[in-house]
Amino acid sequence: MKKGLFILFAILSVNMGSAQDSIPEPAFGDGEWFRFKMSYSGWMKAGNATLSVKETNNNDKPAFHIVGKGWTTGAIKWFFKVEDRYESYIDQETILPYKFVRNINEGGHKKDIVIDFDQENNKAHVNNIKKNTKKDFDTKPEILDMVSTFYYLRNKLDVSTLQIGEEVELFMFFDEKNYGFKLKYLGEETISTEFGDVESLKFRPYVMAGRVFKEEESLTLWVSKDKNKIPLRIKADLSVGSLRADLDAYKGLKHSFRILADN
Repeated sequence: MKKGLFILFAILSVNMGSAQDSIPEPAFGDGEWFRFKMSYSGWMKAGNATLSVKETNNNDKPAFHIVGKGWTTGAIKWFFKVEDRYESYIDQETILPYKFVRNINEGGHKKDIVIDFDQENNKAHVNNIKKNTKKDFDTKPEILDMVSTFYYLRNKLDVSTLQIGEEVELFMFFDEKNYGFKLKYLGEETISTEFGDVESLKFRPYVMAGRVFKEEESLTLWVSKDKNKIPLRIKADLSVGSLRADLDAYKGLKHSFRILADN
């Protein structure tokens, strides 16, 4: 369960999409902010996570600075304290990452890594600050990181082309490796949220079965069926128990959030 919380938060950052040509109207912008509450096995409060976007510059080019945070709360915090911070600097036009930062402390397990991406030459320059090492790796073209993937796909998702059962694949660079990521589109569903009933798109990401997840299809997630493509909910069946994350606060949306009925 311990690792499951933070794998779940990470997957919020890689949670849906079909990479098509850019659509004219961006799905997000400066000042967007999400907060998620997490619970274990349906009753125990497990933690919180946030995602935020701010405009910045990278080498005189307009960019977005995206920050994702995750931390334990309640009883879980007393026996497994976690404070995670993920950052991505992405180009405002291509939505591809310039830089990725991972600074985590999970029950005493710490990592402090900065990755600079050379998209033109398909390279990743990895600076492991904790181990005091620097290494270069080859990457797939148009490589993404854990955080930038979510925002990249929000701008590339063409709902009209999605078919139930369709699978989407892409590549991310994480922990000094290129990883393939695949998910299946499951259709539409209206779900009850903190804010009311919301029309959503439902997906099934594929994960590695084993120590954390029960099986390859242990995750289910929902995103809003509107121009924002907001991550609304994610459920995970773990090797021990289950984990759920729900959006419980937001601000700075670029488009109207469609709610069918208020709670």
